[in-house]
Amino acid sequence: MMTRSVAGPRKYALDTNLYIRAFRDPAAQEALVRFHAAFAPFEYMSVVVAQELRAGTRRPADRARLERELLGVFERTGRVVTLSRQAWNDSGDLLAELAAKDGLEPGRVSKAFGNDVLLGLSCREAGLTLVTDNLADFERISRIVPVPYLAPWPDALS
Repeated sequence: MMTRSVAGPRKYALDTNLYIRAFRDPAAQEALVRFHAAFAPFEYMSVVVAQELRAGTRRPADRARLERELLGVFERTGRVVTLSRQAWNDSGDLLAELAAKDGLEPGRVSKAFGNDVLLGLSCREAGLTLVTDNLADFERISRIVPVPYLAPWPDALS
């Protein structure tokens, strides 16, 4: 796994799958709450994750709650990571390189994997460590471009 070694606290972004699991499973919810309690000042929200979470809400009340209790918190604190033009360009280059080296068929890339590429590159660009349990995709991406990621849940601020 790739990790950054930088002086001072590490900054984190969480992958969509961790939020979804926390919405559905009380034990996962408790783990997420503990993470927030320990790392809130160092957490950021990727617009890729925000888009995936919004896409998963079906009822207006759920979308309003998502906005109020999660997405709005990051917006109000100025901790939202957007995609730069360079990240978009790099994502195309990375997918092309995976096609050349790994046999990836660009026309068959799932939306989820394409989003993982964008998420990883934007986290790298912003100096964030991605917390995810989707280790296989980020290991694959990191073979081409190192992306800092960790399995849930980091224990310390170092």
